[in-house]
Formats: sequence, C-alpha cells, structure tokens
Amino acid sequence: MAKIISIGTAVPQHRHPQADILKFMQRIYALDASEERKLRFLYGQSGIEARYSILPDYGRQPGGWEFYSPEEALEPFPSLELRMKWYQKYAPELSIAAIENCLSQTDIESSGITHLITVSCTGMSAPGLDLQIAELLELPSWINRTSINFMGCYAALQGLRQANLICNADSTANVLLVCTELCTLHFQKLPTPDNISSALLFGDGAAAVLISGATNMKGTTIRDFYSEYIPKGKRDMSWELSSTGFLMTLSGYVPDLISTDIAPFMHRALDKYGISRDDVNAWCIHPGGKRILQSVSKSLGLPNESLDAGYQVLQSYGNMSSPTILFVLKEMLAKGVNGNIIGTAFGPGITIESCLLEAGVS
Repeated sequence: MAKIISIGTAVPQHRHPQADILKFMQRIYALDASEERKLRFLYGQSGIEARYSILPDYGRQPGGWEFYSPEEALEPFPSLELRMKWYQKYAPELSIAAIENCLSQTDIESSGITHLITVSCTGMSAPGLDLQIAELLELPSWINRTSINFMGCYAALQGLRQANLICNADSTANVLLVCTELCTLHFQKLPTPDNISSALLFGDGAAAVLISGATNMKGTTIRDFYSEYIPKGKRDMSWELSSTGFLMTLSGYVPDLISTDIAPFMHRALDKYGISRDDVNAWCIHPGGKRILQSVSKSLGLPNESLDAGYQVLQSYGNMSSPTILFVLKEMLAKGVNGNIIGTAFGPGITIESCLLEAGVS
C-alpha cells in the first residue's frame, strides 16, 4: 500500500502578528467606534497569534506598502492581473522551499520523482505552477503531472487520494504532492461579513508530501478515503473569480452546518473503513477556524486535547487553505502519533473529505 514518506512545510518571510493585521484592517475599513470594537473582539477571539504573507504591507505604514496603493481607499485597487503576477512570482519559490524541506528528510532525490501533483486555489495560469516547479527542480520533460485547482481547503486530501491511486497501480512510483496557497493576495477592501471573515483567518503557506508505492519504504500508510458534499451549504462557502481578485463567501453558519453533519458523516466514513470509533487513535482535523474545531470536537465527543495539533497550527499560521491539514499531520507525526489516524477537511460545497492513515507501521 502507498505510504507517506515525509512532509515538508514552508511559509513566506513576512510574519504578521494578528494585532498588526487588525491595525491594517481598521485603517482600510474605516469603521465607526462600535464596529471597531466588534472587529477587535473578533480578532481577539480568533485563536490566531500570527499569520504569514508574501506581502509586507500588513505590518507596515502606508508609505512602506509594496503591493497596495498608499492612496486613500487603496485606489487603484489591485487587479486580478496584478495579483496573478505576484502569485506567479512567489508561489514557485515557496513551493520549492517546502519541497526541499520534504526531500531533506529522505534518501530520495528529485531525480527519483515519477509523478508531480500540484494543488492550489489562489492562483491559476497555463502553463502553471506544475511546470514552474518541474523546471526549477530540473525534472525530466516526461514527468507525469496533475494539477488540482480551486477545490479549497480539502484539496490536499484529494491530492493524497490521487497519489494513492498512482502508487497502488505502480509500486515503483514516487509521487510528489505540493500544496501552495497565497491567500493574502486576495484581500477585499469592502467591510462585508465575508470579507472580514476571510481577512481574519487566512494566511500563506506551502506543504509538500512524498508518497511512495515501494513496499520496503517506512512511512505512514494510506488506507482509504471517503467524502461527501452537503448541498444545503453550497451558498455558505464558495470561492469565485472577480476583476479584483478571488471572492470568498464564508457564512457564519458554516460551523453550525459542520456541527450538524459531521457525526453522521463520520459514522458512514468509519463504516466504509471497516473500523469503529474505538479503533481511532488520533484525529487530524483541518483548522478552518476556532469555531470549526470546537464544533467538530463537541459533535464527535472528542477530548479537548485530541485536537491540540490543529489549534497549534491555527495559532501559529492561521488557515492557509489546502496546506493546512498537512501542517497538522506533520505536527502529529513529529510527536510520535501511532495507529489509526482520521484526517478530515472541509471546503466549498460544503464538501467534507476524509482519509484513514496508519502511522507507526512499517
């Protein structure tokens, strides 16, 4: 069976404390005193200490901004073309940093990679990130490439699913999965509830995973996958293109929807996996936000400490979309988690994607 051999992560150089981002938002939104207090409360309750961005602007005064115009109301506001230009410049180098961190933990070099899967929902072009990475790594022109785009926070598990299929079909395959998101490129200046939620939660980051079909490799075994979508929530979480960047809809009802549906979903997932709740040793839950982690914990009746890795990643990085659950999994494996791991992530649809992994088995 396919195994996760190593996980590498990377973040941009600009670390912005949540308090600094709040000051930026207060300046741009120009709220009245009452709304400012509400915004300050939301940031204080976010469970996020800092986030990373390719943009230095969120921690600087207007005179030092490099991406946004220092003029009143940020005009001219960055166009989609400008945002994609920055994505094409910074996404490849952040991806390579995560890949180097991943491969440094193994004896497999880039020349041993047979398949490349790239995942992103914050930038798109053709030729795209997959070819940029292939060229930077000097991979052969015949390398097998797959791109998973615009699936949101659960896309890393879709990438693992594809890698698992490849490795199970070819035991000589070494699949490199790379998830890279530059969420902070898509800040929107109108203080709508959706825009405020997005600006509160999201950060930039990348994660790379090496998956192998070789039977003699040590790693975390990929056992199975199960997913569903909740049609009643499709208007509560969405991600759409506009002339001024990507627009997110992130309703405050999302944690409630997940709270209602996660328990029956998990019952069906465990049934497919052929295991019981008692067989689960660890829970790797995508930290889409503090309320989502709380909803999952309460609905599944999990001990508070069972989601510590998710809370820690949220605190240190915010929600980075697709790489985030891989940051959580890396943290858990580094702490020596063994046995059955249930991984679960959420995204537009609303989609719930899960996987069954087994750690500590050669």
